[in-house]
Amino acid sequence: MILTVVCDVLGAENNGTTIAAMNLIRAMREKGHTVRVVCPDEEQRGESDYYVVRPISFGLLDEYVKKNGVCIAEPDENTLRRAIEGADAVHVMTPFLLSAAAVRIAGELGIPVTAGFHCQAENFTNHLRLMNARLVNRGLYKVFDRHVFSKCACIHYPTRFICDVFESETGRATNHRIISNGVGKAFERRPSVRPAEFADKFIVVYTGRYSREKSHSVLIDGVNLSKYRDGIQLVFAGAGPLREWLEKYSSALPNAPVFKFFSRSELVNLLNSADLYVHPAEIEIEAISCLEAISCGLVPLIADSPRSATRYFARDERNLFKCNDAADLAAKLDYWIENPRERRLCSDGYLGYARRFDRDACMDDMERMLLDVVRSGREAV
Repeated sequence: MILTVVCDVLGAENNGTTIAAMNLIRAMREKGHTVRVVCPDEEQRGESDYYVVRPISFGLLDEYVKKNGVCIAEPDENTLRRAIEGADAVHVMTPFLLSAAAVRIAGELGIPVTAGFHCQAENFTNHLRLMNARLVNRGLYKVFDRHVFSKCACIHYPTRFICDVFESETGRATNHRIISNGVGKAFERRPSVRPAEFADKFIVVYTGRYSREKSHSVLIDGVNLSKYRDGIQLVFAGAGPLREWLEKYSSALPNAPVFKFFSRSELVNLLNSADLYVHPAEIEIEAISCLEAISCGLVPLIADSPRSATRYFARDERNLFKCNDAADLAAKLDYWIENPRERRLCSDGYLGYARRFDRDACMDDMERMLLDVVRSGREAV
């Protein structure tokens, strides 16, 4: 199969969409398929089967976009046609301008298209301070549907949650597959080395992009309200535009949080040496980061946001706290600190939970989806 993957956003693997795209690209190539990639990542220019387009210029907003650590592709018709012509299928990662143009061109050429669903409306509207504007978010979903998703043979949803959200907001059923983005085999319980400076601390980890909808400030406030604040060490594994603000916001904590982007091996060691994983995000399609923590034996404490799929990873109420409620988070933190035996039992209870999210199995499902669409397209001719 010749597959063209269209990425409006691609670059450093510091965000979920890029990580999902690169996992798909690598997996399909390992399975023997030819994968052409259209993206705005200049570092890939000249690489085999990469078709690099220019990033969109937002004028005065370019610095803000750069601060977010992403660049968004300009829809280059000529480059898209070269990448799409002769392909068996096209898979678009996000419903932005490059993907919309790719969907239209593929339609003209009679090539089937699938789409990944990796962007909640709120991931976009939070930059406009409209994250909680229900009508704006609904309108954006309808725009995404009109220009991309309604023209696709099949949609890949990482969770049932986001499938239900999209179908509810657009008022239509979709042809789809629900396939997790998957957890890599490196994330497992293993011996680890705790940093000497944290030897006497209770280490709380959160992995997530430093952006507004991830609600890092709620975790900072929760630790500040904890009875054990003096002994808690926060580690924020990630990157993003709010780093400086979060560093200042957390300055009242007795132990300065660690803000750092961790390599995979560093992250595996961190998760295996930590004591608790907290996921306070209000907006989340899946949160593989939470599953990675669970796979390494950490007990999760998750915000019960109705706009987050992550809450479904909770085994019982002890794994949940009220969304944006720092006092409730502090109470749950104190419970897990005071009850190490219960924490061990809960950790053991999660053993095997993440096996259903094995990345290799998920990539097998993605391959089946793509081959089924190709086969159906050929039968329809």
